[in-house]
Amino acid sequence: MSWDVRQTRRFARVYKKLHANVATEVDAAVEVVAQDPDIGERKRGDLSELWVYKFRCLDALYLLGYTRDDVVRLVYLEAVGPHENFYWDLNR
Repeated sequence: MSWDVRQTRRFARVYKKLHANVATEVDAAVEVVAQDPDIGERKRGDLSELWVYKFRCLDALYLLGYTRDDVVRLVYLEAVGPHENFYWDLNR
């Protein structure tokens, strides 16, 4: 059973700037996460609420950061981008 998905403003700002073929890959990753939010890796420390799903796009590693609310079965998309500076940007 699929979970509902919501976007944060941060995610929406980054998503609308993505190239079309990257956006297609992000959409596929969102579908995978919506089907099974446990597929991602839970972070520790300052980002302990964040889960990250890693996927490849254009020979680069992209990360999809999300939080989840198990009670109402919602996935909140927090951030997406290449691995470089991904966590640093989230911590700001």
